[in-house]
Amino acid sequence: MTAPLILAIDNGTQSVRALLFNLEGELVGKGKEEIEPYFSDQPGWAEQHPDYYWQSLGKACNKLWADTDARPKEVRAVTVTTQRGTVLNLDRNGDVLRPAITWLDQRHARAEGPVRGPWGWFFRLLGLQDTIRRFRENAQANWIAQNQPDIWNRTDKFVLLSGYLNWRLTGRMVDSVGSQVGYIPFDYKRQVWAGKRDFKWQLMPIKPSMLPELVQPGEKIGELQSEAASQLGLPEGLPVIAAASDKACEILGSGGYAPDIGCMSYGTTATINTNSARYVEPIRFMPPYPSAIPHHYCTEVMIYRGFWMVSWFKREFGQREQRIAEERGIQPEALFDELVNEVPPGSMGLTLQPYWSPGVRQPGPEAKGAIIGFGDVHTRSHIYRAILEGLAYALREGKERIEKRTGVPITRLRVAGGGSQSDAAMQLTADIFGLPAERPHTYETSGLGAAIDAAVGLGDYPDFETAVNRMTRVGQVFEPNPETQQLYDRLYREVYQGMYGRLQPLYARIRDITGYPR
Repeated sequence: MTAPLILAIDNGTQSVRALLFNLEGELVGKGKEEIEPYFSDQPGWAEQHPDYYWQSLGKACNKLWADTDARPKEVRAVTVTTQRGTVLNLDRNGDVLRPAITWLDQRHARAEGPVRGPWGWFFRLLGLQDTIRRFRENAQANWIAQNQPDIWNRTDKFVLLSGYLNWRLTGRMVDSVGSQVGYIPFDYKRQVWAGKRDFKWQLMPIKPSMLPELVQPGEKIGELQSEAASQLGLPEGLPVIAAASDKACEILGSGGYAPDIGCMSYGTTATINTNSARYVEPIRFMPPYPSAIPHHYCTEVMIYRGFWMVSWFKREFGQREQRIAEERGIQPEALFDELVNEVPPGSMGLTLQPYWSPGVRQPGPEAKGAIIGFGDVHTRSHIYRAILEGLAYALREGKERIEKRTGVPITRLRVAGGGSQSDAAMQLTADIFGLPAERPHTYETSGLGAAIDAAVGLGDYPDFETAVNRMTRVGQVFEPNPETQQLYDRLYREVYQGMYGRLQPLYARIRDITGYPR
């Protein structure tokens, strides 16, 4: 066992994980507690009790210490990475006022009246009224103030899940700059809370006093207080070091510290990202998110429902494989890879556009999913492969958009997230991108990225480049097949890239007729 160790807490959408890393980036202990992503009292709502996250963290830590030879006294620091965009209301005592609204929530506030003053004129001049309206509708603070005014009036702090966990750990209302992703008055370019004259204060009822203090990734948030130490099974007084959001940490843990390294996440939300020292909007008027490296940016293009679509397919069409896997005592993913491999590249012309759920960074608010090219030869195996191919096409499109905006070619590809564990998904990714698809040496890349933040913050490494080179490595590499690459390149350029433009008018008509998506 190599000491010292860093405990990285990763509170994701599907689980809470307590992860022990050494300074070589090796995972030496893991405790995982599966969680329900949300409960829903109304259609489209997605909420969760904050204390459920806290209790689940305690269970994950209990499993960690039961399954490792490491000892709590070897831990030098604690760090936190969480799902993005999940918000909480706390009163003046730090007590929770209502369930957290998670990032999966689809309720909408009312956008009441135009934005007043010079900002309103500016938005009209640039044709941004629809973008600003969507921001106001999606801001959870607006919905709470409109529909639960008593709760909003008693709200002393409005924080992200990361800020809440830091509060429970240290007793301090402090959060990382790298975690600030959501409908909040944050200045993404300067990476501070928005200035007094920023338009965001007009779009929501949040006051500056309601927001936590911000520190950069790698800086100390506070020390582990007694109750939290007992919950985690650690000594009191350990430093708690700021990390960043799960996607930002995943990039760092995948080895993506430079703008020529494209980091893909095949998770619930699928993304392609690079780390950059420059502020570059990969989509016009959509800011890059904060990086896990201080004063850097994540140039992100996302597919909102991403590998959720794989879960959707398994739930709706994959009962047979799940039953057989249970009977054989194997993971069902192995059988789903067999489904993919039964079908030739290109799915015999079946082509999918993966806009299964409305998201702010998709081509337009009316975008919907589509599959074209059906014939009597197609089976559910073709549909499953087409889902994986469609996601890869969309992320390749994102790669090209990032390259165009930054002027930096992406020459290396790292793929993390749950979907990266599929060899079939990795191979078709390499073929569609025409680049080797590299799987990081550990599956727990978000936790590793948080541990890298802590290692640099503790002074174990002089800078992030050194830490990344020491703590991350490439695992398995999938090389593109030249013939398959050529086929995919034609399908991408001659079919996929034309789909949205041709279908967009129909999507708009569907929206007008049915009212969905809003």
